[in-house]
Amino acid sequence: MILTVTLNLALDVTYEVPRVDWDGVNRVAAVHRRAGGKGVNVARVLAALGHDTMVTGLAGGPTGHAIEADLRSASLRHTLTRVAGDSRTTLTITEPPTHPHEPGRSGRTALFNEPGPHVTSGELTAFTRRYEELLSGADAVVLAGSLPRGVPAGFYATLAAIAAARGVPAVVDADGEPLRHAAEGRPAVVKPNADELARAVPGGTLTEAAGALRERGAGAVVVSMGADGLLAVTGEGTFRARMPYTVHGNPTGAGDALVAGLALGLVERTPWPDTLRRAAALGAAAVATPVAGEIDQDVYADIHPQITVS
Repeated sequence: MILTVTLNLALDVTYEVPRVDWDGVNRVAAVHRRAGGKGVNVARVLAALGHDTMVTGLAGGPTGHAIEADLRSASLRHTLTRVAGDSRTTLTITEPPTHPHEPGRSGRTALFNEPGPHVTSGELTAFTRRYEELLSGADAVVLAGSLPRGVPAGFYATLAAIAAARGVPAVVDADGEPLRHAAEGRPAVVKPNADELARAVPGGTLTEAAGALRERGAGAVVVSMGADGLLAVTGEGTFRARMPYTVHGNPTGAGDALVAGLALGLVERTPWPDTLRRAAALGAAAVATPVAGEIDQDVYADIHPQITVS
């Protein structure tokens, strides 16, 4: 079982718009509302691949109830810690890759993230106790996404260290201060994108910055670089996964699908080249779908064997 932790759970609302007019009225072609947050998206991808998952995190208020209702309807196993504040809503506005008057234009996506509730120390303590209980049945844990207000920046490092003490490998996908602290908890994998890594470890190349996070305690650092593939700095060497072509669409959930592939690699103990090839293919397959947490199986089957790892 892979446990996914989403401390800043959200109700994700996605608008598909033929073309956005920022100065006028827009007609929405399709609306999607579902439970979200990075860890939930990871769990959706894992479930689609037939793997056992458990979603945990913090939820509160009417939005928190809506999140739980959607998790139930999606048959995603979950156990959430209630908080007093209302959970957040995120809004994604996405345009299709092409427009009749602009052939060949790539699609555009805008994401609006609310900050989320304020979490008290008592609520965080209650969550930590439940997290420790859940680890007893976990083969790996994913710690992903932003932290709500009131949660210390080093909390992912704390959770990763608790998991490591119980022999459960952790994957951390974070940004900013939580990313800078994450390696101190000795997670098995830290997964920033190129911009996040450059902000966390300024100066030097991506390889040098990833190496710096390994020196701080991370077992491996996998850097997602969009259409340029992946860079992985590990204890077994440095790897590059290169994509054969660019998949256009909504990139919002690509990193989450990629993380699902990394977590599977830990559980199944697959060699790094195989793990990176699958993770990169899952990320590309997610771009081809309009909603985060889904993958296009046809895109995955086509691109997976064409990804080269050196």
